[in-house]
Amino acid sequence: MTVAILALQGAFIEHAAMLDRLGAAHFEIRQRRDLDRPFDGLILPGGESTTMRKLLHDLGLFQPLREQIESGLPVFGTCAGLILLAQSVEGGAVCFGTMDIAVRRNAYGRQLGSFATVDEMRGVGRIPMTFIRAPYIAAAGPKAEVLAEVDGHIVAARQDKQLVTAFHPELNDDLSVHRYFLNMIQT
Repeated sequence: MTVAILALQGAFIEHAAMLDRLGAAHFEIRQRRDLDRPFDGLILPGGESTTMRKLLHDLGLFQPLREQIESGLPVFGTCAGLILLAQSVEGGAVCFGTMDIAVRRNAYGRQLGSFATVDEMRGVGRIPMTFIRAPYIAAAGPKAEVLAEVDGHIVAARQDKQLVTAFHPELNDDLSVHRYFLNMIQT
């Protein structure tokens, strides 16, 4: 099993470190030719969703990745990656639009609104959750399953082979969410 990590901007190195700890093969997608390598899953990291969306289009990555996601490629989006997958984005433009969720960008405010907590994620257990200029899911449609809520806001969801978190599991020592994603790939 090999996981591709979108490495245009954001916290891709931290995701790679988590996959290393789990013994999962991975590589970075930086340009169109990287898509020629076979991969079984994709991670869309946190960062700046507007910048990532622009680069996906500019580098010719948008359409082939969207087609693969729509065809069932397992994908895990954290923070900005969650925004890229959402069908509706308050205060921003839709990118892939493959997941039946509406997202509020920067829902917790600016950098000073960042925080960490420990809470329950269905199918994973109690885990540390780090929120940095994080969005949250304002609404989940009938196709999406809510996996976690913090203070009444949806912060993790799954739809078929798509997994999203508003928090950054790659910034903690807990491997549970990445292990959950690897299990999604294998099933």
